[in-house]
Amino acid sequence: MSHEETTRLLKIGEVAKQAGVGIETIRYYEREGLIPPPMRQRAVHHAGYRLYAADAVRRLRFILRAKELGFTLREIGALLALRTDQVVSRSEMRQKARLHLEDVEAKLRDLQGIRRSLLHLIGACEHGDQSSPCPILEFLDDSSSPSRKPSKRRHQDA
Repeated sequence: MSHEETTRLLKIGEVAKQAGVGIETIRYYEREGLIPPPMRQRAVHHAGYRLYAADAVRRLRFILRAKELGFTLREIGALLALRTDQVVSRSEMRQKARLHLEDVEAKLRDLQGIRRSLLHLIGACEHGDQSSPCPILEFLDDSSSPSRKPSKRRHQDA
């Protein structure tokens, strides 16, 4: 990117269009501290325009890609902070990615368990006695068995 491109200021609509997000998304990420607050330009006949550095587009794309990989907004904030120090960020990023991968694998195991349960319940519903109550509803309504609590992410603050 040239110096002119990096120092150019963009209105919020331009940033949204270039990043492929809505204006409210930009405002949300700004409130969450992931996008620096914009500068304000006062026009003679208009309210202040929100003006963002061209880097805001790159930052938004970074956030979107991190979200696609399943990182939380808190984790994305930490990843954004790592962008500045290449030496430290490489090892820290590798560690964060490994921890995140462990979380993803745990979620996959949980989802496989849910899949097996659903397949069992659907099979019981399809092949069971049609005059008896629905096994799926019975399972959901069973107050004698404790509900399975969702697994907690082990590395949420990592």
